[in-house]
Amino acid sequence: MKTIRVLTATLIAAGLVGAATAQSIRPEVGRPLQQASELLKAGKAREALAKAREADRVSGKNASEQLMVDRMTGAAAQRAGDNAAAIAAFESVMGSGRLSGGEQAQIAESIAYAYSQQKNWPKTTEWANRAKAAGGNSASLNQLIAFVQSQSGDYATILRDAQAAVARDEQAGRRPGEDDLLRLADAAKRQNNNAAYSAALEKLVLHYPKKDYWSAHLAGLQRKPGFASRLSLDVMRLRLANGLITKTDDFMEMAQLALQAGVPVEAKSIVDKGYAAGALGTGEQAARHQRLRELVLKQQAESATAIDKEAVEAAAMKDGNDLVKVGTVYASMGQYDKAVELIEKGIAKGGLKRPDDARLRLGLALANAPKTRTRGLQVLRQVGGSDGTADVAKLYAVAVQQQA
Repeated sequence: MKTIRVLTATLIAAGLVGAATAQSIRPEVGRPLQQASELLKAGKAREALAKAREADRVSGKNASEQLMVDRMTGAAAQRAGDNAAAIAAFESVMGSGRLSGGEQAQIAESIAYAYSQQKNWPKTTEWANRAKAAGGNSASLNQLIAFVQSQSGDYATILRDAQAAVARDEQAGRRPGEDDLLRLADAAKRQNNNAAYSAALEKLVLHYPKKDYWSAHLAGLQRKPGFASRLSLDVMRLRLANGLITKTDDFMEMAQLALQAGVPVEAKSIVDKGYAAGALGTGEQAARHQRLRELVLKQQAESATAIDKEAVEAAAMKDGNDLVKVGTVYASMGQYDKAVELIEKGIAKGGLKRPDDARLRLGLALANAPKTRTRGLQVLRQVGGSDGTADVAKLYAVAVQQQA
């Protein structure tokens, strides 16, 4: 009797049976199952499977005993990598009609996993869906479903499911899962759904600001139909802010774009960073780099001398275009209060060729000053434009927040 009581207590403690069921397990069945449980805990899955099979060879098993044997056989077989045995045992467990909803979800997921190891994708999908229908929603189950979908090449379904998962998280006020966003981006790209691909990358940049995501999103942004070439410097600024400007040619191009934009102070900062990184000032092109540096210094000195006069002249103009331009130069010099003042006057005066650009420059000037950062972020998020201006403004807002 003592042996039976110990055996019963052990089976209950192992979570293999309930109290009522344990009472109906005979010692000749329960003892090898107990040994199998101990072997499994010790990491000896094959030995555990042998003991479970020993229990299964006992004749005349009742329903409770058979359920116990199948549970243990399935668990040991799966750990031992014997997927066929695991499937047979767990399917027998499912067929017993004695499982709760939660148990059905767990066993169905185990069967789905075993079929996936056999690369039987239809059966994997069938049992994964049964696990879902029984209330299963574990991370491992969702990952398995995503993996099976990718194996099947059903990217339309992957895209739909990933979008739904992201939407659920956003509606609940949660950060979307990185895996869901990556699935969404991959499926959208394979489906040539550029809008969904760009949206996924934008969310990855926002929630998981890794260099690879920034690089992919900025590259895609410049390939958008209608993207204005005048925004190339802005894209390079975002690349520089995220450590993506490392090559000699990139530093040279960015400095030249800054000179063309009339912001030589920024050009000098770019050249200085290139020299500090060892990308400029070395190699066969060192003399060329030095000539660029000298040109930058010359234009910087000229700009510092002329900027105040240009501000007065801009104020006398009929439209606000020159005020915005001069204000942008002041912003590049770190004089953000002056920049904001002039750009706002330019916007108020009107007659702007590109009002969205003016709002972008105002938002940047505000966002770069600590006291007005919040307002600057609001302005950047409200910038319009279908030529890339709105996209660039939103990414500036993300970059400012991440660097604050």
